[in-house]
Amino acid sequence: PPKVRLCVHCLQAVLPRKPPARAEARTHLQLGSVLYHHTRNGEQARGHLEKAWLISQQIPQFEDVKFEAASLLSELYCQENSVDAAKPLLRKAIQISQQTPYWHCRLLFQLAQLHTLEKDLVSACDLLGVGAEYARVVGSEYTRALFFLSKGMLLLMERKLQEVHPLLTLCGQIVENWQGNPIQKESLRVFFLVLQVTHYLDAGQVKSVKPCLKQLQQCIQTISTLHDDEILPSNPADLFHWLPKEHMCVLVYLVTVMHSMQAGYLEKAQKYTDKALMQLEKLKMLDCSPILSSFQVILLEHIIMCRLVTGHKATALQEISQVCQLCQQSPRLFSNHAAQLHTLLGLYCISVNCMDNAEAQFTTALRLTTHQELWAFIVTNLASVYIREGNRHQDGFLFCFGRRFLRETLKMSNAEDLNRLTACSLVLLGHIFYVLGNHRESNNMVVPAMQLASKIPDMSVQLWSSALLRDLNKACGNAMDAHEAAQMHQNFSQQLLQDHIEACSLPEHNLITWTDGPPPVQFQAQNGPTTSLASLL
Repeated sequence: PPKVRLCVHCLQAVLPRKPPARAEARTHLQLGSVLYHHTRNGEQARGHLEKAWLISQQIPQFEDVKFEAASLLSELYCQENSVDAAKPLLRKAIQISQQTPYWHCRLLFQLAQLHTLEKDLVSACDLLGVGAEYARVVGSEYTRALFFLSKGMLLLMERKLQEVHPLLTLCGQIVENWQGNPIQKESLRVFFLVLQVTHYLDAGQVKSVKPCLKQLQQCIQTISTLHDDEILPSNPADLFHWLPKEHMCVLVYLVTVMHSMQAGYLEKAQKYTDKALMQLEKLKMLDCSPILSSFQVILLEHIIMCRLVTGHKATALQEISQVCQLCQQSPRLFSNHAAQLHTLLGLYCISVNCMDNAEAQFTTALRLTTHQELWAFIVTNLASVYIREGNRHQDGFLFCFGRRFLRETLKMSNAEDLNRLTACSLVLLGHIFYVLGNHRESNNMVVPAMQLASKIPDMSVQLWSSALLRDLNKACGNAMDAHEAAQMHQNFSQQLLQDHIEACSLPEHNLITWTDGPPPVQFQAQNGPTTSLASLL
């Protein structure tokens, strides 16, 4: 490990000797940097960095010290929640760095990042636009593409789709035309394709996205075979890299998991999640970059939903607990994922029939989010809780209007290979036809629903379909088929029952009562399941 204390002593010994201004400023910068990166002594680090920034502004042609001091000092201010001190500092540094392309671009990125963290995406987009124009003026098409791609990412977050399309088209042209370092070129392509793929997935276009996703996977394979080139670019404005290739590899796994989840290929989602989490564990041994924890949390969020669908509630609960532990280590991570965490707990509560807790979790999640799609998802699930808990006279509405809407849903889900949506729509239509006495139509819906649910696999749809097949065959006098369906239903019921008992017996089950503040640190053991199994079976 570095001998930080001795390093600090050596640097401190320089200052009493009244060195020249350049040496004094550089020493303050080095002291501030060492204290900031290797100790918890933020106050001393801030004092040294402020002196380095103050002294270096009086010295001509001393850009490296001046702007590194400004950059580090603003980082420290943000860490101390003094964002109002960081902004003017960065603005001044940007204003006086226009003759230093590398630092000017870097400081623009840094201020844009600060605005993004504050959810001020309009100001961040404006700065990235300024950066793209500056990069064009200084002849850096590579960094111009980075600014534009970053802006495209923020526009996607804001759902400004009309502005995204022309910008992504322009980015595609710049990336294809740029000739330079192969790793830099491929990393631009990965950035561009990740935006394209997530754009398609946001729109639910799981089938249409496949060519882009395939290109992205080929691109990351190409990058993994390239060796890092030690030759630095001739243009100082090109001295940027979007992500290390190891991080890009994890990101591509993550995007693939997102696609597999939406398409209903849950075993494939599981496979890529395992690969990504294994890679993350290796990376986190050597790299403490916060983005790795973000990737880990997002992967776990997806795989938890997979577990709940495939009937592995106990494993899902343990993974929810893992997310809690990761969020305990980082207030920012918790702030960004608290709503999702409570939503996952709400889904778990539904799966174990703890409806009051489900309602409390979804209500908490609604309070914590302003994200439009997540809000709609939570409200839909909360409505299902109210319907299950309350009176059932909504069924009349379902039968009168449900068929038309469900047929439309089937048409859309078939067009984009959304297997889970197709399976759910089929079994629901089958149920409606059965209640209306149209056994033939019901059978035509339930049989493909069962086949699709087995392929996903979706335990709830399998359970529902087998119960419908049992009742249908009984009503039609098909005793053997009815017996076979009843046996299937019994098997699914037993699997769900065992998993239910295991989940409710875990100490982590107490998480369902957590609705306020940071995640609880430890859990007390449960005596056993305390919820009714009737609605599950």
